[in-house]
Amino acid sequence: MSTQGATTADAFERRLTPSPRTEAERAALVAEPTFGVVFTDHMARMTWTVTDGWGARRLEPYGPLQLDPASAVLHYGQEIFEGLKAYRHADGSVWTFRPWANAARFAASARRLALPELSVEDFLGSIEALVDVDAAWVPGAEETSLYLRPFMFASEAFLGVRPARTVEYLLIASPVGPYFSGGVQPVSIWVAEDYHRAGPGGTGAAKCGGNYAASLLPQQEAYQRGCEQVCFLDAATGTLLEELGGMNVMVVRRDGSVVTPALSGTILEGVTRDSVLTLLREGGHEVVERDLPLGEVLEGLRTGEVTEVFACGTAAVVTPIGRLAGEGFDLQVNGGKTGTVTTAVRHQLTAIQYGRAADPHGWMHRLA
Repeated sequence: MSTQGATTADAFERRLTPSPRTEAERAALVAEPTFGVVFTDHMARMTWTVTDGWGARRLEPYGPLQLDPASAVLHYGQEIFEGLKAYRHADGSVWTFRPWANAARFAASARRLALPELSVEDFLGSIEALVDVDAAWVPGAEETSLYLRPFMFASEAFLGVRPARTVEYLLIASPVGPYFSGGVQPVSIWVAEDYHRAGPGGTGAAKCGGNYAASLLPQQEAYQRGCEQVCFLDAATGTLLEELGGMNVMVVRRDGSVVTPALSGTILEGVTRDSVLTLLREGGHEVVERDLPLGEVLEGLRTGEVTEVFACGTAAVVTPIGRLAGEGFDLQVNGGKTGTVTTAVRHQLTAIQYGRAADPHGWMHRLA
């Protein structure tokens, strides 16, 4: 177990719900979890003001928020979020994966959105405090976990374009199964050429709601074309693969090398992405981070030079892509089947996360 940094879990005042779900109710909800629909009994919370900084650390019953209609987030979109998971191991213990990396990205997103940065200690402390109280909500079945959603938003009531002087941080948690309802199987991707997720100098590297809101219309159009996800091209040239709506993308070549779009400021710096690249390099694969033209990938699929394509992110972990479609092309990847490199790296990563394999990098952090 890694012990990076002191935590402040004890600093969170426990204001526990007087009416938690019964053991039977909770067991039924955890037995067949649907992604992001059911939430635990409590949430962690902190408040920041420009005069006093972060304070009022507490756990409180999960429930609706009371917001002034003039709350800045509702008008100017000043908010950020993160996503990570808690995993139950075979001995009943509960662990999370590389939370320090999520804390660092959360702070970077805050800087970009002119929000106050949250310390690693408070980020970890909120997670430890919530899981300590709601540990029974962590499912133990295969491919299940407790999804953790930290988020921060401008709560000051004012109409004016400036950084808010009052901000709320919350952490909620949801028992989940696989992100895609069909489980782990190849998905179809529509390449959007008329829409872009982010542009140079924008918020592409920050994990903020506006980036995801911008992806919803092209995602909807992808569904209409029989695809589960959408992949975006760069806004500058409209020729380079960037990322899916919520996942990074990787291409496996015939010689076993892996190519992925380089972090350019318009692509989210995924924690799963970084972990997968580390495992691939350690497994002997040459990994190249560079501009990745759509035309090169399509030609590679036609000639057999590209053998696999997969996406990766916290929610879906590693997801094989079996079809790449767009205006004027519709190509299968590896015959629509999951490739061996995709399968191997997914198995390796999840084995570490669920405690079935050694953790040589110290990626796991025990919560309960």
